[in-house]
Amino acid sequence: MSEGILQVEGLCANYGPIRALRGVSFSVGAGETVAVIGANGAGKTSLMRALSGMLPISAGRATFLGRDIARTRTHAMARAGLLHVPEGRGTLQGMRVLENLRLAWEIRPAKESFEDALAKAYQRFPRLQERSEQPAGNLSGGEQQMLAVARAIMNRPQLLLLDEPSMGLSPRFTGEVFKALAELRDAGVSILIVEQNVSRALQLAHRALVLTHGEFTLQGDAKALAKDPRVMASYLGQAPEAMA
Repeated sequence: MSEGILQVEGLCANYGPIRALRGVSFSVGAGETVAVIGANGAGKTSLMRALSGMLPISAGRATFLGRDIARTRTHAMARAGLLHVPEGRGTLQGMRVLENLRLAWEIRPAKESFEDALAKAYQRFPRLQERSEQPAGNLSGGEQQMLAVARAIMNRPQLLLLDEPSMGLSPRFTGEVFKALAELRDAGVSILIVEQNVSRALQLAHRALVLTHGEFTLQGDAKALAKDPRVMASYLGQAPEAMA
């Protein structure tokens, strides 16, 4: 396994007596986008929670930029550049859109001014500029997901953990969110994405991992896996012969 910005070796995580992850190993390289796909209950969200410090690691090891995730406080990992956008978006519902964005910038302030960073976020998501004074809780589901991604842009992550960014979104909003994610990828941000929209995830990613019952059962180049009969039949809803 090659060295990466994120290095995971034999990672296990439990919910009480239930083992959610069974010794998974992988890496995410600098500037690389990796997709994790699998059925509901496969352990995808558990993986993201373990990597962000929300779920204790019971065995194995995960490091981000050489820092041991299990031994580092979550806020310290965020300041180091690891950002988790959880399932359900994780926006601060009672705070205005503008306040959500400012707080994200203040976690990792840069030489770039807040105003310049804000302008870039609004350029990607003009709708948020229109809603800047509204509480995040008043936004639609699609707008809240845009806000979650915009917060990530403001935070300037080195590694972005995305858990189901298209959940509950219309095709239009899904397209806008994935366009922004592709821009982050092309700008060199490392991304680990869990996504039920397998077609979108494989289009975005460089590599993909298939998670089954807490273990990786298949992995490889994302474009190659999109044509793999096992992936096509199980996750793309299409038999291989239908693609001919």
